[in-house]
Amino acid sequence: MTISLRRWKTSSKPEVAYQRASEWLRTPRISHKIGLYSKLGWCRGLEAPSVERKLAAIFAADVEGYSRLMGQDEVGTLRTLTAYRVITDRLIAYYRGRIFNTAGDSLVADFASAVDAVQCAVAVQEAISKENSDRPADEQMRFRIGLHVGDIMVQNDNLFGDAVNIAARLEALAEPGGICVSGTVREHIGTKLPVEFVDLGQQQVKNIAQPIKAYRIEAETSPTGTPVGGLSLPLPDKPSIAVLPFQNMSGDPEQEYFADGMVEEIITALSRIRWLFVIARNSTFTYKGQTVDVKQIGRELGVRYVLEGSVRKAAGRVRITAQLIDAQSGTHLWADRFDGSFEDVFDLQDKVAFSAAGVIESTLQAAEIRRAADRPTTDLTAYDIYLRARPDCRSWDRERIRSALVLLERALERDPRFGPALALAAVCHHHFTTIGGVDDPAVHRRAALGYAQRALQAAPTDPGTIAEVAYMHGYFGEDIEPAIKLIDRALALNPSFYGGWGISGWLRLWAGHLDVAVEHLQTGIRLSPLYPNATQVYGIAVAHFFEGRFSDAIAMFVTALDELPGHAGIYRYLASCYAHAGRLDNAREIIKRLRTITPNILPNVVQWRRPEHREFFLSGLRLAAGEET
Repeated sequence: MTISLRRWKTSSKPEVAYQRASEWLRTPRISHKIGLYSKLGWCRGLEAPSVERKLAAIFAADVEGYSRLMGQDEVGTLRTLTAYRVITDRLIAYYRGRIFNTAGDSLVADFASAVDAVQCAVAVQEAISKENSDRPADEQMRFRIGLHVGDIMVQNDNLFGDAVNIAARLEALAEPGGICVSGTVREHIGTKLPVEFVDLGQQQVKNIAQPIKAYRIEAETSPTGTPVGGLSLPLPDKPSIAVLPFQNMSGDPEQEYFADGMVEEIITALSRIRWLFVIARNSTFTYKGQTVDVKQIGRELGVRYVLEGSVRKAAGRVRITAQLIDAQSGTHLWADRFDGSFEDVFDLQDKVAFSAAGVIESTLQAAEIRRAADRPTTDLTAYDIYLRARPDCRSWDRERIRSALVLLERALERDPRFGPALALAAVCHHHFTTIGGVDDPAVHRRAALGYAQRALQAAPTDPGTIAEVAYMHGYFGEDIEPAIKLIDRALALNPSFYGGWGISGWLRLWAGHLDVAVEHLQTGIRLSPLYPNATQVYGIAVAHFFEGRFSDAIAMFVTALDELPGHAGIYRYLASCYAHAGRLDNAREIIKRLRTITPNILPNVVQWRRPEHREFFLSGLRLAAGEET
């Protein structure tokens, strides 16, 4: 290494020396040699860059037999590695990690929490195992992962310190498809996660003076043999429940939406009990049509109790059956059946919600349940139509949004004071102004605010309605404080309302409170851990963008676009982010894709209350679009 540096130093092109030395410095195996900074200082006449010290969990991974694979088929191996990297990068972003080095097949990332790092490692191995099962043998890759917790130094996009090297050495000790961790990681995890640590004893590794206590992680497995610990979440500090999709026993596929709506109403009723932690329907509905052990569901969603059941409709009558299960022991705590006429379906909802809550917390008072049972409408037909309109409205597809508005108009003909339908109509008009390509955006703005006002008058105590109205006022209004007061009111009524936390995060973003915004968006994701949560991920990405964390932001924008490929706003921010990161080719490619969705490249940004945020976003977007800044 010294000879190489001497040769670089005598080069007539210091900028070449700087580039080569920088590349060496980013290599994990020599990242502890901080003295290289003096060489880089000579190359550019700079002082040693400032370095941030912090305690972090280090994640190091590589591919078993990568050199052999490259020797056999370079192009095919690189293509396969790229596909696997998409998996690893998204999971690292999901578990709040940050990627630093990705040379060749190796990958280094850091996490603020050892729990997050271990969960991510197990999730990565589970996802890679599944990906391998879907590929022919000659296209499969097996990763080795090493984890360590220690003091590191961070300078720009580089990690330094013995902790990085230790994680890399542990990675080399891991079996293909396995995870090896240090004793420090084992101490941090304790009993927080359902994983087993197999003691590998003291290990003497290269370039580390003291032996390292090492463990192999063995995650609990599903019936198919793949680890399920990757999505395991710790139990919250209060009673927690997940309501699974009820089985439609009617034999009529057209009534499937009715069974789903029944579950949503139960979730809403339970969510309004402030001391009850309730998982959102979007996560529980990922189990729809599957036969999964309730213990696995409890681990993956981080809940103690699971409510499951069925709905049967026939001859104007409805029968609801439900049972409450302890997800840790598998014990059935309660089961019951409710029969009634079709017109009394919401009374049945009250009974199910009341009984389930009573088993979980015996001290709940009947008055709390009655206040929670604020049903949206007594007109079931209007409610049915509203349920059908929801997915079209949330699609971000112009034609589907128009279809949603037609359905909502039909619902409001039957019940003009149906608050959720009025709020959803406001959302549809908002989406038109965001997508662009409409003749008169002001018409949709007035319509959105008009529907929002009617919705709040019709359902002043419904958290979902209040939250949507808050969003409309935050986006279109001049003063954002009334909108923040509204969303705070919605969350006071329903603290487990994951969509409310998402909206609160966006309102805080627009107000310029980035740290609070990220906290609220992450709370929304925690309440619905299995649902993709594209809008929350998008919001966190925007916060990273304004903070100058471009690599993190880009990864999250790309993840959000996978779920919402028609969302013009995400394309705009991704293009601006690429431009500010100096990746103009990528930025202009995103602009090309944006033009296939909307002709409006530069949007109205009045919702951003801080002028510096508006200008930062627009300057990058103009640069991406090839305009003068």
